[in-house]
Amino acid sequence: MSERIPTVEIFEPVHPKKVKAKSSDTLIHTRSFTGLFRTLRVLGAGFLFLAFFGTVWLNWGGRQAVLWDLAESKFHIFGATFWPQDFILLSALLIICAFGLFAITVFAGRVWCGYTCPQSSFTWLFMWCEKVTEGERNQRIKLQSAPWSLNKLARRSAKHTLWLGISVLTGLTFVGYFTPIRPLVAELLTWQMGGVSLFWVLFFTAATYLNAGWLREAVCMHMCPYARFQSVMFDKDTLTISYDAARGEHRGPRKREVKPADVGLGDCIDCQLCVQVCPTGIDIRDGLQMECIGCAACVDACDSIMDKMGYARGLVRYTSEHQLQGGKTHLLRPRLIGYSAVLLVMIAALVLALVQRPMVSLDVTKDRGMFRENSQGLIENIYSLKVINKTQQRQDYRLELVEAEGFQLQGKTGISLAPGEIVDVPVSVALLADKPASSSQTLRFKVTDVDEPWVYSEAESRFVAPLNR
Repeated sequence: MSERIPTVEIFEPVHPKKVKAKSSDTLIHTRSFTGLFRTLRVLGAGFLFLAFFGTVWLNWGGRQAVLWDLAESKFHIFGATFWPQDFILLSALLIICAFGLFAITVFAGRVWCGYTCPQSSFTWLFMWCEKVTEGERNQRIKLQSAPWSLNKLARRSAKHTLWLGISVLTGLTFVGYFTPIRPLVAELLTWQMGGVSLFWVLFFTAATYLNAGWLREAVCMHMCPYARFQSVMFDKDTLTISYDAARGEHRGPRKREVKPADVGLGDCIDCQLCVQVCPTGIDIRDGLQMECIGCAACVDACDSIMDKMGYARGLVRYTSEHQLQGGKTHLLRPRLIGYSAVLLVMIAALVLALVQRPMVSLDVTKDRGMFRENSQGLIENIYSLKVINKTQQRQDYRLELVEAEGFQLQGKTGISLAPGEIVDVPVSVALLADKPASSSQTLRFKVTDVDEPWVYSEAESRFVAPLNR
């Protein structure tokens, strides 16, 4: 007879009852709170909103200070003008942003998401609109489950009016960085806006309204790729928002004058406030979760309760895994040093590229004809030289060949260009030798500022000639 395997009854541990920030309709209704990190977030978001909505209205030298002029294919940033030839600088800027994000994430987790991400900032703004029009958390939950009435209709209408107003302003401002904002607003107010501009204004209006008003945390949790790959950049010394379970457990309610140790409890009174203020509806006491955006709302909420109970702050705080385990956080570590070093090198390279960026551009296009013989019996090739004045002043330039012994540049060699002007100069190059050294040779053209010879640009092309004449 075979031996029976003994069975053991497994009992699920008893956990305190959790109250999620979501109501029955799955919407997250956050509770109002105050604190240090909320103040920092409001100040930071306020500065970013001021920069975004205000910069577009600044003028510089008779034009919009910051404008990506798609029609003219140039980008104005205050006193500097960038052209398509300078787009390599944009690539460098994007790389700098990427490594900056990597370094910040290794050091302090998702602080970008919690404090400066446009999605988070606009979501907090839309949630404030909810509070103004529909009341505090409990009032909003009650209003959500209540049947439709004039009061509910009025409050909902006021909320969506604010949402749409902010969304329209956002869409108009964004498009204003690509189309001059003043004429754009005038066209909108007089119902004369062009179809293309109207489409993009409506597109970004709808994107803002849907993302910040309806999708909210779903963008952070399901649509943003950063939430997926952030964990690979974390290490045991990364500062993340964490619950100190060793200090907080066991959790439970008690009177203020009761010492936790006397009743076998930790410092957590299980008030659920950290859950109610969370914009993604998680319970930070369950540990670090992908949905956490590092906004520190739960830190502010918990600190306020600790103050009321007379306990030390920091039950929920920015800390590292090492520190939670009783060790010490190592701020300087190879990964962080590596990201920071690359970041500094890229910033230095970008600054150097900006300083040494030639303020004149030269492109050479050879005529599709192979070659021809001119009236003097010399073989010549035809070229079109495209010269761009990237400065904000009129400049005089000189065209020439560099290290081109045996060749002669024929045509207009002196030009004067207005600020930002582009001109195509047709020239020809004649071969002075009776017999070319090769059927195809490299020529280097140069355009030089007459008043500032150190400002120049060069470009190469080919000279084609018959070997036998």
